[in-house]
Amino acid sequence: MKLATLTLVIRQGRPDVLLLGRKKRGFGHGKYNGFGGKIEPGEDARHAAAREVAKECGLEVAPQALVPAGRIVFCFPTDPNLDHDVALFLTTTWHGEPRETEEMAPEWFPANALPFAQMWQDDAIWLPLVLAGRVLDAEFTFADDNETVASSSIRCRP
Repeated sequence: MKLATLTLVIRQGRPDVLLLGRKKRGFGHGKYNGFGGKIEPGEDARHAAAREVAKECGLEVAPQALVPAGRIVFCFPTDPNLDHDVALFLTTTWHGEPRETEEMAPEWFPANALPFAQMWQDDAIWLPLVLAGRVLDAEFTFADDNETVASSSIRCRP
């Protein structure tokens, strides 16, 4: 199982509050998502998350500006190489402006109008909880099509 990060960039006090990126290549192509990727050997999750945000949308985020929001395990029984154990972070502090990269095309969305039809199916389940301030531990298992959530488990931390 690969260790990875996922960061949600939140702009407070504005109508378009959540920055998502449309994946331009690879697994999940065409879907909107937060910014993240694999944790490299010897790297901690916060530094990996900051590195991935910079790589995928050009924003500079200090590792200490990343607030832990939980952990999500994604399981793909038909292809275990796709399994990920993801450290989830939020940030409201960064430098720079979002820009399109080779990997992602960033776009701001209102929290009440997220493009769930163009996101991973599990996002509609856990993302509203995190945006409401909950910290969670979740696991999602996908069906044979690697798209449909076959089962899920979510526990919100006290």
